[in-house]
Order: sequence, then structure tokens, then C-alpha cells
Amino acid sequence: MSRTVRRELRVRAAVAVTAAGALLAGCTGAGGTGGSSGGRVINVLMVNNPQMLEVQKLTAEYFTQRTGIKVNFTVLPENDVRDKISQDFSSPAGMYDVATISNYEVPLYARNHWLLPLNERASKDTTFDQADVLAPMRESLTADDGKLYAEPFYGESSFLMYRKDIFAAKGLTMPAHPTWQQVADLAAKADGAQPGMKGICLRGQPGWGELIAPLTTVVNTFGGTWFTKDWEAQLSSPAFESATDFYVDLVRKHGESDAAESGYAECLNDFTHGETAMWYDSTAAAGSLEAADSPLKGKIGYAPAPVEKTSSSGWLYTWAWGVRKTTERPDDAWQFLSWASGKQYQRLVGRTSGWANAPAGTRASTYANPDYRAAASAFADVTRNALTSTNPRNPGRQPRPTIGIQFVDIPEFADLGTKVSYEISNAIAGAETVDQALHNSQALAEHVAQSYRKR
Repeated sequence: MSRTVRRELRVRAAVAVTAAGALLAGCTGAGGTGGSSGGRVINVLMVNNPQMLEVQKLTAEYFTQRTGIKVNFTVLPENDVRDKISQDFSSPAGMYDVATISNYEVPLYARNHWLLPLNERASKDTTFDQADVLAPMRESLTADDGKLYAEPFYGESSFLMYRKDIFAAKGLTMPAHPTWQQVADLAAKADGAQPGMKGICLRGQPGWGELIAPLTTVVNTFGGTWFTKDWEAQLSSPAFESATDFYVDLVRKHGESDAAESGYAECLNDFTHGETAMWYDSTAAAGSLEAADSPLKGKIGYAPAPVEKTSSSGWLYTWAWGVRKTTERPDDAWQFLSWASGKQYQRLVGRTSGWANAPAGTRASTYANPDYRAAASAFADVTRNALTSTNPRNPGRQPRPTIGIQFVDIPEFADLGTKVSYEISNAIAGAETVDQALHNSQALAEHVAQSYRKR
């Protein structure tokens, strides 16, 4: 079966699964009666990643028993939960009080008046310690009106992971602050270090949250941007083209097999099984790589996100808790939110499941905790440095029209970024040139930009 046919089948399957998931989500409800019971009950809608499932497991014993507030959880896959949250929070009669949202959604939902501002509650709750939340996280969850609309559960940036043992065997040295050209040179030298091993893994799978995330950080540090501050589309600009040429060329020459099909999960699998010598991706991957049962535990080196024309280039992402503005239980919702995003929750996970599983990336105190530092000694400092060096409002070399590092915070970007990702992925697969991909992408971006220039 050809690569193109496989991709078409995957897209059709994804559409079918999403439709089925949305139908199922509409039937399952919130798992409880909510406020109709007259008791202290809140409904929480959240993404189904492992750390969120840990919240669900711990809530009854460690939150409900203490507060008397019962929590009904609805747990859905990422694509389904995003759709469900937007449907529910946009309705004054929505059934959910709290939901997991990312720093992409927060400014958009805030502009639509779907979220409850949290500044006052956060400032009054002295045990929550809002000042302990890392500044880029606070910034990314604060809308243009200066109000805070969500609290982070865990956060991530991006960095470069590499096999220390492979580098030592080949006589290679990773610079303390590598440039992308240095990384490309190292990838060429690491190619074939072991039978079947490639130099680097980079996402090539279509999706605004897959290929577009790492590619946009490369665009930023090469001096490019999706849009100027005046909403001029820039995908055909020299800087954007140079960055995309570099990315596509690197992954085609020294990247993983089936690169156009590879996203985060595939790269994690390839790197873990010794199929690549380097991997540029999320800082969240370190927890899996350094887990007790990982074959690579202790063998990985971690370096900052590679740069060219900027001093840093990591992305910034967080799953956070937001409260529906029209909830009838705002105080109970805040109590849950402050517990699930608080320092005490991170200590609870560290005590019950091990500090390597604690939701990191959000609080300064986590990186000062000796138990966490012992469990995450290989990557704690480089992760914190990656997070604190980000600037979500100015990640490149020119002013931007809106917030965002690896995305542009407008409602249209999910669709635009996904369409552009298919073009670039086609270039990685060899189905079209980078010039053709960016020519088509520029037309898509210009269509979006026109509506903003008219406002």
C-alpha cells in the first residue's frame, strides 16, 4: 500500500472515529446529576491523558473526603474533548463546571466570555500561592484584558534529546546551546551509528499539534512568522521558506523512516527502541524516557531547543483548568481547581505514585523540591530553563498580531495549521516540493489574514 493511500485511509478513519466519539460523548452526559441533587457536586470534563486519569483516581479520597464536594468526571480523547468543551462552555445552560483547556483555547474562550476570571479567587487563596506558578504559564493563561482565566495542571516546552552513549562511541559532542546547523551536522554523523539507526526524529505527521508545533519553533528562530503584526501572511517569505526547507531537508536526509507518518508517539517509540540518535520534541517525553522500566534510563542527554537567530526557541503548552462563566457553583469549582493545580496535589502524587509522575512544568516549588529533583535529576533543570526562557507574546524577531509560540491564537488556526501541515508533510514524503507546499499554504493563510485586516 502506498504512503499516500495509507494517509488517505488514516484521515478517513480519523474523521469516522471523531464523529463516533462526538456522538458517544453526547450520549454519556457528565456521569452524575450535578446541581439537581441539591448536594455539593461539580461536573468536570477532561482529556484522557494518564496524568488526568490520576486526578480522577485520587479525587474521592483526597479531595471529596476533605471538602464534601463530589466530582463527576467525563473523560474523552483530545479531539473529542475540545469539541465537547466548546459546545458546553458556549452555552449559558452548559452542564460542566470545570474543564481542561489549553493555552491555545484560553484567550479565545475569554474573548467569547465563556470563562470565569480567576484573579480574585487566586489572590485570596493564600495556600494556592499564585506567585509560585511560573511566569510564562501565568502569561499564557492571561487574556488581552489582563485577567487570568485558567490555572495550569502541567506544562511543557521543547528540547533536544540525544543518546549520550552513541555520541561517546562516535566521538560526538553536543554543544551546551546547539544551533540547528550544528544539530544537522551531528545528525549526519550519527546516521548509521548502529544498524538501522537514523540521526534524528522530527515530527512529520499532519496536524496543527503535530508537525506544525516543532516546525513553527524552527520558523521563529530562523526569523520567520505566520503573520506580521498587521496581518500580512508570511508563509512565502524568505525566512519561513528557509526554515521549512531546512526542516524538510533534515528529516528527509537523516530522519526516521516513514517520517511523513510520524508524530509524537511514533518518535517516542523510535527513540526508545534505538532507531534514532536524537529527538527534538516535548519536555514531557523525559518522564517516559527516564522511567524505571525504560531501556534508555540514564542514557539520554538533554539540550535546549536549537536556535539560529534567537536566544531561545522552545514552545510553550499547558493543559489547564478553566471554569465555565455561567456555572452555578463557582466557589466549589475553584476549590477543586485550586486543589488539582496546587502544590499539595503535586506532593500527593509524588507520595502515592512517585515524583517522576508528578505533573511538573508549572510551579517553581516543584523544581526546588529535593524529592522531585532526585527523581528527575537528568532533566529537571533543562526543563525548567526551557519553560522560563519562553516568551509567548514575542517568540521571534518581529512583533506578532496575537499570543502564541507554536501556534497563532486565533480560532481559524486549528483548521489553517492542519491544512498547511498536510502540505508540508507531502513535501517530507516527496509528493511535492517545499516551494509548492508553501505557495499553496500562503494562499490559505492569506485568506485568513484578509478577514483580520478588515476588522
